[in-house]
Amino acid sequence: MKFQRDRYEGVWMAGLIREEILRQLRERILAFATSRGSREAAEDLAQDVLMVLHEKYPHVTELTELVPLSFQILRFKMLDRHRKTLRRGEYNQESVDDHPLVDPGDDPAMQAEQKERVTQLIAALQQLGERCQKIFRLKLEGNTFPEIKEILGERSINTIYTWDSRCRKQLLTLMGGGWETISLEEKGQRPNKETVS
Repeated sequence: MKFQRDRYEGVWMAGLIREEILRQLRERILAFATSRGSREAAEDLAQDVLMVLHEKYPHVTELTELVPLSFQILRFKMLDRHRKTLRRGEYNQESVDDHPLVDPGDDPAMQAEQKERVTQLIAALQQLGERCQKIFRLKLEGNTFPEIKEILGERSINTIYTWDSRCRKQLLTLMGGGWETISLEEKGQRPNKETVS
């Protein structure tokens, strides 16, 4: 009976030693596979190798046998993954992010409203005074308020702020009192000063 118990303890200890060896071996497999590809793929390969060792080679317990066997399995798994990738054409695939989706554009009603709004904006800008037109042009060119102050030759930036505020109010009045979309049903109605909010 004592012989049987010692035998079971020896098998149990061999199992613990094998598990520790496999744990350390996993790190080596993972390092080797990561040097050949991505971290995610390397973890998958390491898991596959350990599964094969566990299922097909449970009798191999010696480190001198496990290391070469595991790296041979790893090479086979890496070649298999490479063949699958080639077969699927994944090496030649282009990223979806590199090609933006085709914009179908706005529907015809939206396009017509936008065209009407742009036409109305151009007409309103042409009705503004020369100073307001110049301020809007400079702002659209990307100039900052201090730059506009220098270009217009003004001493105070507050003057530019005041002019800009007055010009925007005047443009808003000419646009019908709001920046929102003007529907096609309202086309033909001229804005008046009562509609300005």
